[in-house]
Amino acid sequence: MEYRTLGHSGTVVSAQALGTMTFGAEADEATSHQILTAFAEGGGTFLDTADVYSAGAAEQIIGRRLTEHPTEAAHIVLTTKGRFPTGTGPNDLGLSRRHLRTALEESLTRLGVEHIDLYQLHAWDELIPLEETLRFLDDAMTAGKISYYGFSNYLGWQLTKAVHVATAHGWAAPVTLQPQYNLLVRDIEHEIVPAALDAGCIGAGRPTVMRWPVPIRTSSRLQGAVHGFERPDDDTDRQWSGAASNLDSLGACKRTRDRRRRLGSMPCTPCTSSTPPGRSATTVWSASRRTCSR
Repeated sequence: MEYRTLGHSGTVVSAQALGTMTFGAEADEATSHQILTAFAEGGGTFLDTADVYSAGAAEQIIGRRLTEHPTEAAHIVLTTKGRFPTGTGPNDLGLSRRHLRTALEESLTRLGVEHIDLYQLHAWDELIPLEETLRFLDDAMTAGKISYYGFSNYLGWQLTKAVHVATAHGWAAPVTLQPQYNLLVRDIEHEIVPAALDAGCIGAGRPTVMRWPVPIRTSSRLQGAVHGFERPDDDTDRQWSGAASNLDSLGACKRTRDRRRRLGSMPCTPCTSSTPPGRSATTVWSASRRTCSR
């Protein structure tokens, strides 16, 4: 197992993160524990979950496992997410201070811990002031509830805006970004990767951008339930190394701009990214905000 720093933070994590979206659903508790054992024995330390995975059951399964194996738990870098509905009330979803406070406390309870290493916002919320969300995250860090925060399913401009707002107010900045990325969905190479590089969401040596599981059968490098970023071919390797060294003052990747000139301009569209196996298709961004249980 390789290891790298978690973005621009000082925490070291395994290069592969174990995603637990199937825990409590497709994988029962016994199977989930077997997966966790195999991951730990392989040197894995980066564990990713969310409050909406199996309606909270995934966090409960992980919590019981960590309680039963304290030595193993001491090496785990734990991350969970909040944003999507956890109830039927009007404040039971979104990125408001009210909902995030409740969601975080409930995640801590289900996981059986007093502190989460990385807390990620599961998606953008166009209805809540960004300052309110970022202030809550900074306060949660000050209170010792979380060590770092990051984003999932954010676009490049959303990540960049959050970094600038946090910096302007003297608040902590995000350290990770978790977009969908696989052999079929490679859109992040054009905009999100350069934004993440510019924002410092990079581990030592390689980006620590986390990705969604691959929805098709591929080679062992890209198969399974791990979220650790793996680059699928030599051309992408060259693009990553080029992006790292070719950022201009606006954080734009020169190679990406050249490619867009050749392809022509493409309008921005809401995220309707491909759906993991066994899940019904949903749109991530909608006015109702009752969306996407990935």
